[in-house]
Amino acid sequence: MDVQGLDWLLVPLQQLVSWGAAGAMVFGGVVPYIPQYRDIRRTQNAEGFSTYVCLVLLVANILRILFWFGRHFESPLLWQSIVMIITMLLMLKLCTEVRVANELNVKRRFFTAADNKDEEVKVTPRRSYLGMYHLA
Repeated sequence: MDVQGLDWLLVPLQQLVSWGAAGAMVFGGVVPYIPQYRDIRRTQNAEGFSTYVCLVLLVANILRILFWFGRHFESPLLWQSIVMIITMLLMLKLCTEVRVANELNVKRRFFTAADNKDEEVKVTPRRSYLGMYHLA
């Protein structure tokens, strides 16, 4: 059997591998964030996740899309940027919701502790996002 006789098998196989590689490129960058998203949602604690990573990836992917308008490159890379921007926005949304809810819970605890005259309320300084300490 010669190579031309196997064209009926090789051409669809090559297309399948090409589609698989494109899919891996598009969704491969999102895969590591799925366990983080589920863990943050389950524990309602976003302390270990840096929102600066989201900022850097958002800027990089937006710049890549803007570059695409000047010089077109492969469409899987464009789709990867779009999917990554959506993923980073979802991660930021979850992190801000969790952090706001946690801060509201802390403020409620301080408020209820202040109602009790027997307890002395001590507020520990917290570190802000700019690296400066302030009292809550």
